[in-house]
Amino acid sequence: MAAVSLKSRVNAALPAAVRDRLASPPPLSGPLAAGDRLLTAPAFVLSSVRSGSTLLRVLLNTHSQIHAPHELHLRNIWVKTRHHNTEWALHEMELDPAQLTYLLWDRLLHRQLERSGKRILVNKTPSDVFIVDRIRECWPDARFIFLLRHPGAIMRSREKIGTFDAEANAARVLRYCEAVEAARTRLPGLTVRYEDVATDPAAETKRLCEFLGVTWEPGMVDYGEGDHGRYRRGIGDWNDKLKSGQVQAPPPPPPEGEVPQSLRPIAAAWGYLPT
Repeated sequence: MAAVSLKSRVNAALPAAVRDRLASPPPLSGPLAAGDRLLTAPAFVLSSVRSGSTLLRVLLNTHSQIHAPHELHLRNIWVKTRHHNTEWALHEMELDPAQLTYLLWDRLLHRQLERSGKRILVNKTPSDVFIVDRIRECWPDARFIFLLRHPGAIMRSREKIGTFDAEANAARVLRYCEAVEAARTRLPGLTVRYEDVATDPAAETKRLCEFLGVTWEPGMVDYGEGDHGRYRRGIGDWNDKLKSGQVQAPPPPPPEGEVPQSLRPIAAAWGYLPT
């Protein structure tokens, strides 16, 4: 016989009227109502950690019409109610905690865009790749930029910023890369490679501007002239190479023999290793 929790036994002993009063309302879920959203067609960079997403961010943010803020970590921002009466109050307004979270996300990003004085928002936080479906539910008109980098180079880049167990490091890189690939195979968007951005930033920013519907500006490649906020750990890359304000050529890729076996299939799928 299955164990019954203490809470279940207590609730079962209550009068029906009391149980009804304490019950939570049924979840509404689904997208926000048409007039609830303030932000129109935001773009999201979907990438692994250590993929050059901060470089891409500052290049985009240099454009006069594109605001690309520091990492906002939407995955860790949510609304939680503390009482069943609050849940019912929200339900009467045709809201639940999930939809209230979407209102908060939308208001946060819209606030950032309004403060910038620009008209297009591009959000980049690597963990966004794990909440793609929630992003699409919040903003059905969201656009996606898929940023790829050699998985072996990602792993090597992580090794330079900390001491990691090699197997755990490869597993973390694989988790991100597979999430990027899963999104890329089922969603429309633009795929760019860190190696191309670092080698020919003018050509790649032209492609990005075309995708975002703005005219390319030559000053985008001189990102050191712009105000991009603080470079610090936790909200993006913070190394001296990025702080130089100059796009620098990418390091050579790791030899095939140095790429862990677990990363080789995704590296091959992305064209970095032979199939």
